Amino acid sequence: MFHRNARLTVFGRRLLVERVSSGRPVAHVAAEMGISRVTAHKWVRRWRAEGEAGLHDRSSRPLTTPHRTPAVVEARVCRLRQDRKLGPARIGPILGLPASTVHRILTRHNLNRLAWTDRLTGTVIRRYERDRPGELIHVDVKKLGRIPDGGGHKVHGRDAGRPIRGMGFDYLHSAVDDHSRLAYTEVHADEKVATCADSLARAAAFFRTHGITRIERVLTDNAWAYRKGLAWKHVLADLGATGKLTRPYRPQTNGKVERFHRTLLDEWAYLRPYTSNTERTQALDAFLHTYNHHRCHTALAGQPPITRVNNAPGQYN
Repeated sequence: MFHRNARLTVFGRRLLVERVSSGRPVAHVAAEMGISRVTAHKWVRRWRAEGEAGLHDRSSRPLTTPHRTPAVVEARVCRLRQDRKLGPARIGPILGLPASTVHRILTRHNLNRLAWTDRLTGTVIRRYERDRPGELIHVDVKKLGRIPDGGGHKVHGRDAGRPIRGMGFDYLHSAVDDHSRLAYTEVHADEKVATCADSLARAAAFFRTHGITRIERVLTDNAWAYRKGLAWKHVLADLGATGKLTRPYRPQTNGKVERFHRTLLDEWAYLRPYTSNTERTQALDAFLHTYNHHRCHTALAGQPPITRVNNAPGQYN
């Protein structure tokens, strides 16, 4: 990790090596770059021994840690966390450890947040991510109650005598790229096979315009339209993609689009009271643009999805 006044970054070290390799004395190059001869010799020596990898910082972690908490105690901390869902302040007194030590142990084993573990078993949820955009697209449909003209109960309240049932549903057809989280959503009146197939075709066109020119796999749940629909299979064949199904009653497998739908509800559908269903639908495009081009994503180091697409390695041409 470079501090703001660092004389040498990886680029500077590479420049140092290039100048020394051209035959110039190490002392002269060191003086030009404002570093000592000892430092210059160190980076040249590392480069000769390790190549390009030697120009990067090494971990400052010691080779041995004699005072580290024994593995048996760490296992007990993890077991209490997984079985009883206890926090550091409660695990510490049970095992005679400071709460800060317990927290470091939980962090080391990725157990410091309960949201990262399965609720029933307590095992750490294994996250996965494909290596390049287009390798896997998550597709799902979300039902959303329609809003009557003039606004629903969020505007007038539930006791105002206005209808809150019988308005029907909108169906949000969404596609999310596994690697970049680039998202596409359409609002339709049903989730029939033809609707799902046409939505996928338009989603693929949207991804192409944003640099994802090839889709390899499409992951969906076990809805009839995805399992048996001929129109759906024809679109997959046209795209050259393979259809994949999650295990029954296992929405975690398709979790990226499931999480996107949760964000969609929080930051679009329920963001403010709408006075009509049309008003809410018209606000969707603005949300999608913000999500894809401006909204920071915690899984992408604070960058929006479009940045991940543009900087992805191994992108198709």
